Amino acid sequence: MTWLRPGLWGALCGAVALAIVGFTWGGWVTNGSAQKAAGIERTSAIAAALTPYCLERAKTDPASAEIMAALKAAGTYGRSDVIKKAGWATPLGSSEPNADLAQACQIALGSAG
Repeated sequence: MTWLRPGLWGALCGAVALAIVGFTWGGWVTNGSAQKAAGIERTSAIAAALTPYCLERAKTDPASAEIMAALKAAGTYGRSDVIKKAGWATPLGSSEPNADLAQACQIALGSAG
């Protein structure tokens, strides 16, 4: 019985040290952090997948010249709003524009033009 108390303290200290090392250098994350990272990756993937759709809408829109002029005249923070108002960032089946898609689309339009 004299070995039980030091053994329990050793196990407790080892568990704490393992947790510290695991979360600090081992790459361990909490469930909330993992879900947050997955959500960011998911929205980035959706925006990347739908950017060609937005670019195609920009090409085929009859008001494209006016919208592109408004896009060029808009400030850095207003360009996504121009894309949203044009409807180019509203995916099929959705009633509202996707902010991440609008951002990706305005970047792609800026690099294309």
